Amino acid sequence: MEMKKGTFSIHSDNMFPIIKKWLYSDQDIFVRELISNGCDAVTKLKKLALVGEYQEPEKERYCIRVQASAEQGMLRFTDNGLGMTAEEVDEYINQIAFSGAQDFLEQYKDKANDDQIIGHFGLGFYSAFMVADRVTIDSLSYKEGAKPVHWESDGGASFEMGEGDKAERGTTVTLYLNEDCKEYANEFRAKEVIEKYCSFMPVPIYFQNEDAKEETQIVDREELLDSDEIIETIVEEETADGAEQKDKKAEETTGREGTEPTDDTEKKESGEAKEPKKKERYKIRKRPELLNEVHPLWANHPNSCTDQQYKEFYHKVFSDYRDPLFWIHLNMDYPFNLKGILYFPKINMEYESIEGTIKLYNNQVFIADNIKEVIPEFLLLLKGVIDCPDLPLNVSRSALQNDGFVKKISDYITKKVAEKLNGMCKTDRKTYETYWDDIAPFIKYGFLKDEKFAERINDSILFKNIDGKYLTLKDCLEENKERFENRIFYVTDEKEQGQYIRMFREEHIDAVILPHAIDMPFLSRLEQKNQDLKFLRIDADINDALREEQTEAPDEEAKKQEEALKKAVKKAIGNEKLTVRLENLKDEGTASLLTISEDSRRMREMMKQYGMGGGEDMFAGEGETLILNAKHPLVQYLKSQVIVVDPSSNHPETDKPSYDEGKEPEAEAPKDTADAKHPEQENGAGEAKPEEAVPEMKKPSVTTQLCRQLYDLARIQHGSLPENRMEAFIQRSNELLAVMIQDKRQK
Repeated sequence: MEMKKGTFSIHSDNMFPIIKKWLYSDQDIFVRELISNGCDAVTKLKKLALVGEYQEPEKERYCIRVQASAEQGMLRFTDNGLGMTAEEVDEYINQIAFSGAQDFLEQYKDKANDDQIIGHFGLGFYSAFMVADRVTIDSLSYKEGAKPVHWESDGGASFEMGEGDKAERGTTVTLYLNEDCKEYANEFRAKEVIEKYCSFMPVPIYFQNEDAKEETQIVDREELLDSDEIIETIVEEETADGAEQKDKKAEETTGREGTEPTDDTEKKESGEAKEPKKKERYKIRKRPELLNEVHPLWANHPNSCTDQQYKEFYHKVFSDYRDPLFWIHLNMDYPFNLKGILYFPKINMEYESIEGTIKLYNNQVFIADNIKEVIPEFLLLLKGVIDCPDLPLNVSRSALQNDGFVKKISDYITKKVAEKLNGMCKTDRKTYETYWDDIAPFIKYGFLKDEKFAERINDSILFKNIDGKYLTLKDCLEENKERFENRIFYVTDEKEQGQYIRMFREEHIDAVILPHAIDMPFLSRLEQKNQDLKFLRIDADINDALREEQTEAPDEEAKKQEEALKKAVKKAIGNEKLTVRLENLKDEGTASLLTISEDSRRMREMMKQYGMGGGEDMFAGEGETLILNAKHPLVQYLKSQVIVVDPSSNHPETDKPSYDEGKEPEAEAPKDTADAKHPEQENGAGEAKPEEAVPEMKKPSVTTQLCRQLYDLARIQHGSLPENRMEAFIQRSNELLAVMIQDKRQK
């Protein structure tokens, strides 16, 4: 067989189904593509005028007009750009994927100005066939002596082309929509799609509803445009209010030193009547509605934009009635062209989703929201717009060709955000502190997700302490350096941990407030980056600063008494895993505290976060320490109720604590309605060993109830009690109060 050479051939019969069904991810993109073609036609004509190849008429008003008729199921797109000859229609329309934009750019690459051509692939026009049964083109080229051309196709492999009747320069594309897509001819739906994709295209876009009744509007002479169609000239006499305003101005002018009186003023003073002035106004056919802004704020230099303009732009684009906290204006020309504005919004963390919206544009044409290849993941919490003409888009302009260039854009955006935050922290610390509570989640999330961002922002991370003061990490370590080197205490809930906060304040120990879920992984990352650093929750342990110094060591009898009390408390509570300690706390008003070791608590929270079953039960009592204040009357009372059995006695058990029932109040101890077992005992956690006697739990003594009450009071500072324990706690509180009253009556 002979070697054969040739070129690939493409059959439109096979190509059109691909374009219709698979090329574009969203059906409504056809609006963007057709309007983009119109913008390109205008941009090309401007370039030709700039290089002297086209004589631009005076007061030329370039625009794109979109007309919709729901009754006819029709959409029409008209531009007054450079238009096409029959030869150009044959070349750019009849040859699929032949890009007129690329051809034009190649021809005028050395004579380009700042205006950018949108199209690149030569496929945008064919998106019309996704929604239309029939498409027509009417075009008239700018070239002298050009004849109008008419083209139409039903979306198959064939077309018809001949001389048309278009009288004005430009191109009109008319779509006769199929049954499934007639929604796009509805005025509100059409405007919605145009505003979605084309809100900032560089050529004015006007919309007109063909089905609407003829409407008019009245304008003053100075508001009249050359393109307005005048229906009627209205001559009106100047209103009394208008005349009075002018009289006032005249009087003010006359009263000024060295100012000559006007003729009107002289007539008024002499009593002569003034002739009423005439004012011309015009009734015109209602102008088409302008749907876009051709000069978006991000295209301006940051120095020329005011705070009010930034806020108004934010309200308009993101439909957020609240003002943003602040913003970053991106403006880069080398090594790639990128402009945009990133806003830090004010978010209610408790009730709102914190997901933001960053809109990506290419030459002012909307591409998509939140494209993760360009926008670093942590910045998707922000709101903003980014326009990058150099983006390597795929053929449908709905996604990126992922390459190293995209990574450079992402790195640049990260760098600019870090520079803005660092600059504000250094030069305007007071303002930065007012923003911190709102921007902290963004920064902490970025710290976790992006290593480079973490390095850049490290010195600008703030911590709010229990006195409302904002500190850097370095400041926090300095605050407690003398007593707790490389240790930082923190609070997660100011209400629940209020007792600990009070104790810390009294001893002048500092702690920072970290109330959000993201703070736990954030702290872990900080500890990884700083080897000796350790964060401890304020209730993780009782440090030496909160204890009274012991002047003398306890004797053997006191030690035995203390051990007996610990065992009695553990048995009364029904939790053998619990550690019980007696401490002489400086705060005499606190009877009991519950501490949970930092590691145990973090493990519990991790289990809960990942939905691993039994998170609470699995670690019940693990790492928990009940601290009883030996100076408190309740603890002293409990201690007095415990006796130590003499090991040499005939009692079968030795060194076992028991309750001296003779010391209880004479009244019968009230019944604990929390069932025979305390909640901690339900899973067998507190069952006694065979050699130990278990106090009778069906009618527990007052001392047993006090032990449980002290534990629950300490536990409640770590959050709400479980339902069964809360019920028992409330009932027990009522019964203990009843015993107290009964005891007082007997006395």
